[in-house]
Amino acid sequence: MTDRRSRMLEDKYLRDSARALVEADVEHLRSDIARKGFAERIIDRVREGATDLYDEAIDVADENKGTIAALVAAIVVWISRNPLLEMLGLEPDYKEDDGDQGPER
Repeated sequence: MTDRRSRMLEDKYLRDSARALVEADVEHLRSDIARKGFAERIIDRVREGATDLYDEAIDVADENKGTIAALVAAIVVWISRNPLLEMLGLEPDYKEDDGDQGPER
C-alpha cells in the first residue's frame, strides 16, 4: 500500500505543479492583454509583417541583381520613349492634342 500511496502523492505533486504553471500562464496572458490594447497588438503585428517582408525583399534583391538592373533599365527606357524616338528621327504614333474637344460639327 505504501507504494501506491507514494505514487499517489507523487502524482498529486506533479498535478499541482502543472496546475500552478497553467495558472501562471493564464495570469501572464491576462496582464499582457490588460497592458496592450487591441489596436496596439494589430500595429505590432503589421510592423512585424512589414519588417519580415522588407527582409525578404532585400534577400531576393541580393540574389537577383541583374534582373533588377534590367527591370530598372526597361522602366527608364519606357518613361523616356518619346524623346528617344524623336532623337532617332521617328515620330510617335500620336500627335499632341491642340485643345480640340472632339470632332468638328
